[in-house]
Amino acid sequence: MTDEFARKLPFSMIAEQSLLGSVLIDPQSLNDVVEIITADDFYLTEHTQIFTAMRELFLVNKEIDVVTLIDTLVTKGIYDKSGGEDYIRTLYQAVPNSLNVKDYATIVKQKSLLRKLIDACSDISEKAYSEEGDAGQLVDFAESTIFDIAQGRDTKSFRHIRDVIRNVYENLHTMATEGESAQGTKTGFSGIDNVLAGMGNSDLILVGARPGMGKTSFALNIGTNVALQTGKTVCMFSLEMSAEQLVTRVISSEAMIDSYALRTGKLDPKQWEDIAAATTRLSGCNILIDDTSGITVTGMKGKLRRIKNLGLVVIDYLQLMQSDRRNDGNRVQEVADISRALKIMAKELNVPIICCAQLSRGPESRTDKRPMLSDLRDSGAIEQDADTVIFLYRDEYYVTDKNDEESSVAEVIIAKNRHGSTGTVKVGWIGRYTKFRSIATDVGEG
Repeated sequence: MTDEFARKLPFSMIAEQSLLGSVLIDPQSLNDVVEIITADDFYLTEHTQIFTAMRELFLVNKEIDVVTLIDTLVTKGIYDKSGGEDYIRTLYQAVPNSLNVKDYATIVKQKSLLRKLIDACSDISEKAYSEEGDAGQLVDFAESTIFDIAQGRDTKSFRHIRDVIRNVYENLHTMATEGESAQGTKTGFSGIDNVLAGMGNSDLILVGARPGMGKTSFALNIGTNVALQTGKTVCMFSLEMSAEQLVTRVISSEAMIDSYALRTGKLDPKQWEDIAAATTRLSGCNILIDDTSGITVTGMKGKLRRIKNLGLVVIDYLQLMQSDRRNDGNRVQEVADISRALKIMAKELNVPIICCAQLSRGPESRTDKRPMLSDLRDSGAIEQDADTVIFLYRDEYYVTDKNDEESSVAEVIIAKNRHGSTGTVKVGWIGRYTKFRSIATDVGEG
């Protein structure tokens, strides 16, 4: 044996020995242990090697005892480094039975987490003392590192189908008795909600359109609707516009005031009254805006984890985000990494995420300029990761003498819906107010 345990890093010699001894006494107890710890959670190298050998025997359905364990360690060439036969027999005698094996595993896990925290804090401290790089990025790194450790605390095990069925049945019963109010988060557009049945928790919803088609306004309209209707917190990340520019659009849409008038300040008394009424309503909403340029998913996640009663996240827009990883200038891989990370974040936070995305110039070269999934810019991975893909299309966009100030009809093309049908929903678009609205039209099948 080494004297590693003399170091002052947190660990429990007796818990590690008792755990390994329990498995030698009762090999089936390994089923419970592997749900709590991994080999890396042991402090002593000898214990890591012994536990790894036990798992290998377990995976090939071989009996775990002193003899088979020694044979495996010899075969792997680590017999002497693992303490030898005398130490393995000592482990066998460490406990009378395996009744408390879960408790031993929990202690080992707790000590492992403490050591990881110490290592992480040491790494963060060293980077801070070096004064290299951007301080904001170091904060993101620190939050991400600690969060990863926290995520490692809880491991999900298999759930029996009868338990899942019970949850599904309860959800169905709630929807049957409470109707639409029990479905997913409503967008505020009845036609879209009829197709999607609302936005599901953990859904990544991509809104794609050519520049100037209204994707930012569409996402803002949904975000405002959710905040007003549910009372939950809506977080908006604006990577292109400042918070003031974004809120000006929201006020224009909510107060039905010409956006040009808001930019110039040329307002009549009635418009001032409308603005006052709209801003009073909006001020009562929990809408939070972050206009950090080039933010990463890690940076977003660090901020969102602090938010209580989170109902929706809106991101404008995907291609302006930065990846947490370096991809040597490979933008396609960067966007793929970002879209995958966004989907994981939606699942972890258990809220819908709306992410705007630019499209390629593909539609410009076609007679029918309606977007298709192949028009998603930079990466096909966006289509794969998104639960729902929505495209916006307006005929007037391609008319030379268009009058975008007046009301027109826009098509909301639901090109992908992981949970159900697709289709096209027609909505009203009032350019001067940067506002989409529901209109009484039929939904076209996809």
